[in-house]
Amino acid sequence: MGLGSSTQKSNRDLESRHFHGEFGLDVPARGLPNGPMPYLSPPTLTRAEQGALLRATLAHPRDHLLFSLGLGTGLRLAEIVGLNVGDVFFPDGLPRGRIRLRREIAKNGRAGDVFLPDALEPKMRRFRDYKVRAGEGLDPRDPLFSNQSGARLSKRRVQVAFKVWQVRAGFDRLYPLHALRHTAVTNVYRASRDLFLAQRFARHVSPLTTTIYTHVSDDELSARLRTLTC
Repeated sequence: MGLGSSTQKSNRDLESRHFHGEFGLDVPARGLPNGPMPYLSPPTLTRAEQGALLRATLAHPRDHLLFSLGLGTGLRLAEIVGLNVGDVFFPDGLPRGRIRLRREIAKNGRAGDVFLPDALEPKMRRFRDYKVRAGEGLDPRDPLFSNQSGARLSKRRVQVAFKVWQVRAGFDRLYPLHALRHTAVTNVYRASRDLFLAQRFARHVSPLTTTIYTHVSDDELSARLRTLTC
């Protein structure tokens, strides 16, 4: 039995909507969201790039700790520059094992605990020694990261420094500073394969937000493609 004219027209309309949707033509289809597709693969540094960045900054205690905090804690830029000395060090100068992120600097005011990897402890000690030598304030309410005038380091200054250090480290592409957070969360997920652990680390409200970090990393893609016949 042949299809009726109304059924054929319905199929043609459906096919037309699929065609136009696939090739980006401006024909709305019922049930499909308008606007661009979400960005599903955040930019992340490869293992080699992470190592190169940390080696390049090794002789600069402030910037080295800035980037190490980004890679080791997943803190956002505003949260890093908003830290005070007392958030990271006990009154006797010893490094803390966790940071209690204050509501006034946390995204959307969500205070919470941020655990610090063991590898950060010697870097924090070295940075405190650097602050002592530079005559920077060590009162618990003083900014952890200061500029040459002693004021709190600005987000813009850190972004510029990150670009400069990437060039010095020999990167063949430049990343936004938020890529350090993306890299940190990706590293935690790669090491654990635990979505909820990664969610807790990233301090996401919903695990759905964290699913973008289950993407295939550049390191994994490169390793699989090297043996292709071509």
